[in-house]
Formats: sequence, structure tokens, C-alpha cells
Amino acid sequence: MNAPAPMIRLTTQRQIILEELSKVKTHPTASELYDMVRKRLPRIGLGTVYRNLELMADSGVILKIEVGGTQKRFDATTDEHYHIRCSVCGKVDDIDVPVVKELVAQAAETTSYLIMGHHVEFTGICSTCQQQQAQ
Repeated sequence: MNAPAPMIRLTTQRQIILEELSKVKTHPTASELYDMVRKRLPRIGLGTVYRNLELMADSGVILKIEVGGTQKRFDATTDEHYHIRCSVCGKVDDIDVPVVKELVAQAAETTSYLIMGHHVEFTGICSTCQQQQAQ
């Protein structure tokens, strides 16, 4: 759905960032990923991690998730899929429902815009927050 971006060179820093991102399913923020990467690259700066994440997202190597006015989160899974965000703690998870490709065609029929893709955000309360609220 996104326009193809030019391929980027996978530097050692980018490779390590990608490896660390691929290890987790928590959709970390740049700051959280920085803390993970620093264990392997102690001298790396937060700005370097952030710039590399943006570059890799712009190139399609990773996904940048911008949901509900919260901090940007990053995902190593680039297949089309939806996410669900906890409205209490902000946690973001993948949600296993089929992507509705017909939605893009339907939207294109009703507008003069060139549709480049779509984003659906599910919100709810995660099981941890449900348990805490029940106490």
C-alpha cells in the first residue's frame, strides 16, 4: 500500500536495532528500544536510534505505529496487520483479524483522493488492566 522507498544500507547499528526490535512483540517506543540497544552498543545515542528507526520505517524495513496521539511505536513485522491499544496503560498488541482490503477500494470510490493505504486502530482494556480494575 505504501509507495516503495529506496533501499537503505543495513549498517551495523541498524542491524542491531532491527535484531533487538525483532526479539520483542511489545511494539516499543524509540526510548524503550534505545535502552535495549544500549546493552549491545553502549555508546549509541538516543538521537541515533530515533533517526535510524525513522529511516528504516520510511524505507519499509519496519513499521512505525502512530496511534491515538501516543508516542510512536515500532514493529519489526511489516506484513499488513492491525493493532489494538489499551486505553488504560497504552500497551499495543497485534490483533489477529484479516485486513479488510476492500476498504481501500470502497474509499477510493467515494473520494477524489489517491488512497495510499489505511489504518484501523482498535482500542480496549488489556487483561492486566482489567485485573487491576477488578481489585
